[in-house]
Amino acid sequence: MFESLTSSFTAAIKKIRTFDDEKALKKALNELKKSLLKADVNHKVVKELIAKVHEGTKAKGIGKDQFLEAMRATLYKLLEVGGNKGFIFAPNPPTVILMTGLQGSGKTTTTGKLAVYLKNKQKKVLIVAADLQRLAAVEQLRQITTQIEVELFEDETTKNPVEVVKAALKKANAGIYDVVLIDTAGRLAIDDELMGELEAVKKVANPNEIFYVADSMTGQDAVRTATTFKEKIGIDGVILSKYDGDAKGGVALGLSSQVQVPLRFIGNGEKMEDLEVFMPERIVNRLMGFGDVEGLAEKTADIVDEKTAKKLTKKIKKGKFNYNDFLEQMEQMKKMGSMKSIIGMIPGMGNMSKALKDFDMENSSELKNIKSMVSSMTKKEREDPDLLNNSRKQRIAAGCGLTQVEINRMIKQFKNAGKMAKKLSGKNGMKDLQAMMGQMGGAGALPR
Repeated sequence: MFESLTSSFTAAIKKIRTFDDEKALKKALNELKKSLLKADVNHKVVKELIAKVHEGTKAKGIGKDQFLEAMRATLYKLLEVGGNKGFIFAPNPPTVILMTGLQGSGKTTTTGKLAVYLKNKQKKVLIVAADLQRLAAVEQLRQITTQIEVELFEDETTKNPVEVVKAALKKANAGIYDVVLIDTAGRLAIDDELMGELEAVKKVANPNEIFYVADSMTGQDAVRTATTFKEKIGIDGVILSKYDGDAKGGVALGLSSQVQVPLRFIGNGEKMEDLEVFMPERIVNRLMGFGDVEGLAEKTADIVDEKTAKKLTKKIKKGKFNYNDFLEQMEQMKKMGSMKSIIGMIPGMGNMSKALKDFDMENSSELKNIKSMVSSMTKKEREDPDLLNNSRKQRIAAGCGLTQVEINRMIKQFKNAGKMAKKLSGKNGMKDLQAMMGQMGGAGALPR
């Protein structure tokens, strides 16, 4: 999701050698300046960043390593603003969060995404429909909460959000919920009526934190509106929505330092799972093309059960991986969000995320065909792929509307995948994976 910014830094890095001079440094900094301004980074932020990278590089001798070190330190300082990181749970549940933002910012969808993030951490979440101004807001939440299987509190008998929040908190305390997310009203623009309503809701909710959802597509306007909300209502963190859209991305780089409120999450896709924690030190690594192994590990740990993973590894090593296992793994992968966001976390593979821009695991025709094929199998056939003789394949093809040629091809792919998985589970797994990547013509060998 940081492709344009990452390319800005990598292009500048290429302009400087291991040992170089002031002329080369200025050339690299000019390249960086032009790229950042093009990516819609605030001009004051760019000026400050360039000056500090220049100063930091010269202080230790001009060279590529010194340039990288100065850039990393400057970026971290720029993004590191005092305050909480990610999601912080209150000492005594429920943790109450007030979700605020203007109409069209993606506030209601982001509330659902945050609920999914918390649900994946085994937390019991209650979403409160307190946006009674926009006619479709409550219905949108009904659809979202049904989809993600999270409970919704609504009250059609009143148009007073304060009454709704009071009743919701009473239910939350009685029902032993871990988190309460209150979706508040927005407006097309900031006005006194909106702020008055938010102040009243804030008073009765007594939230642990207030999140402001800013639309990345609005560029530097997102900074200005976040600043106004901070001054008028008080906010503890910003969530950037629609970061996967046509926005140039620069707003993420300067928002924290300009608003002096930490950026807590970024919405980077259309799926409900596409919400990432914004951790400055990890984001700096990704911006510089080093990936985010820690973030990927945490994302995987939230989704994948350790016991199930160990059990599956044993099956793979024994060559017993079957179609039931395959379907289960596909469902787990879907929960991790878009493939593009996952690839971006792997060191050295950030550039491949561009190639995956239009790839959607859930809507891939190939994966849909595979799922249809497996759904047409009997329980025994799923558990033992070796049972699939010619007559069984004919029956499966008729059942899922595919040709037997297509069935044979997919079964062959499945067997090859099983062999590769078994090979990668051995001692030379990483070497085999590197060789496979080389054969595929991908991003080259993975980092050792």
